Amino acid sequence: MFSTILMFVFSYLLGSLMPGFWIGKFFYHKDIRDEGSGNVGTTNSFRVLGTAAGIVTLALDLLKGTAAGLLPLLFNSNINPMLVGVAAIIGHTFSIWLKFKGGKAVATSAGILLAYNPYFFILAISVFILVLLLTSMVSMSAMISFSFAVCASLFYHDLVLTIVTIILTIFVFYRHRSNISRIKNGTESTVPFGLYNSIRQNRHQ
Repeated sequence: MFSTILMFVFSYLLGSLMPGFWIGKFFYHKDIRDEGSGNVGTTNSFRVLGTAAGIVTLALDLLKGTAAGLLPLLFNSNINPMLVGVAAIIGHTFSIWLKFKGGKAVATSAGILLAYNPYFFILAISVFILVLLLTSMVSMSAMISFSFAVCASLFYHDLVLTIVTIILTIFVFYRHRSNISRIKNGTESTVPFGLYNSIRQNRHQ
């Protein structure tokens, strides 16, 4: 019982680590909460701090989710890694280091999937990249890839995977509610590549 509680505490603390915020603070002397979208995750790190910082933030957000998912292996526990990983998502969203505020947990959630089922992770990330290349929108790609993950999980006949994936998808949509409004209004931020971005640039030439 004590080891189980310890796993969840460690998972939450791992999720609470905010590389985007700290990279911006210590290396760029910027608080990314005051710029761009104000989010402390990967997308705003790319937007405010640049490509290099964005890549590092993405990798670290992904890895902390994977580390959280591997805690049952470290503790020699039979508890499902997806359940332990939920604590990391809570930590990322409500970080103890940022007065219980945080990011949208997309990369961290993907990292947990990587720890639990690498093949499922590859499938989900492939959909994310495909949608990003078509829509040029990270928010759209995240929501569609998680929705696809719910459908794909049904073929794995893994009840825990399906339930947690559904919860994560609902959570991702909730955290992206302002993005959904901007998508409807045609004002959502885009990455500087992809089909949609190319079409929009051609229209303004």
